[in-house]
Amino acid sequence: MTTRILSGKTIADAIKSEIAAEVKTVEIEHGWRPCLAAVRVGQDPASEVYVGNKVKTAAELGIISEHHHLPVETSHEDLLALVHDLNANNDVDGILVQLPLPRHINEREILEAIDPAKDVDGFHPENVGRLSLGYPSLVPCTPAGVVEILKRSDIEIAGKHAVIVGRSNIVGKPLAMLLLKENATVTICHSRTADLAEITSQADILVAAIGRAGFIRGEHIGAGSTVIDVGINNFSDMETASEMFPAEDLEKRIATIEKRGSTLVGDVNPKDAMEKAANFTPVPGGVGLLTVAMLMKNTVTAAKMRRKI
Repeated sequence: MTTRILSGKTIADAIKSEIAAEVKTVEIEHGWRPCLAAVRVGQDPASEVYVGNKVKTAAELGIISEHHHLPVETSHEDLLALVHDLNANNDVDGILVQLPLPRHINEREILEAIDPAKDVDGFHPENVGRLSLGYPSLVPCTPAGVVEILKRSDIEIAGKHAVIVGRSNIVGKPLAMLLLKENATVTICHSRTADLAEITSQADILVAAIGRAGFIRGEHIGAGSTVIDVGINNFSDMETASEMFPAEDLEKRIATIEKRGSTLVGDVNPKDAMEKAANFTPVPGGVGLLTVAMLMKNTVTAAKMRRKI
């Protein structure tokens, strides 16, 4: 069996092209463009890259962006005040506060302070509740990206058994709601699940989102299933690289480890997935590329909802 690789880049590029066209139409017909405000606190290197990518993508698609970079010593009260100011600013359609925040800041309180109508990350309890009830809402970007991959790859969801390994508020739980909405039968597994492989191997659609490099192995994967790998982990063990990567990818991966000290791998062992799955999202090059695209889509959706278009 030949495994089909589901290219996140191809799908993300298609979504971004659609968004750019929509932004252009809105500007021509209504005279304004959506505006995204990104807030970053401190000097976390990963956060700097993520926010920079979001701001850059917004500019490419015609979305106005504001980047509020605050020093690490910013108080909880000052960050809260900025969020309230952005809530009150009618020119701002979407607000994202990049996580993680410094330890002295109450992350939950900051996220809950964001106006639900501008919550483009989809983390506010009101949006989570609306998603659970099946109402229109702003949806967390990574789970929304997973559904887009499935749909745009013509993978049937309705009536299929989808198993999600991971129960986080960011991926596992909202993805379960989205797949239920698409009429899948959904099972959520986690660290306390007994006989994990027995359950996951029955999945038509298997989603791994647990943050453990290569944890999902051949025994977890049913023959002919679709495997969606949400994880992003650093892998540096040269001795076990041949157990992790297919032969055609091994040499490149080893070269990357030698050059950079590590290579990216998901929560699924790619070698095993390529031997058993019918469809597979690679890492890198898979789900991760959809997250920013869906953030841009949420920004446009929020703008149109707020402005009643």
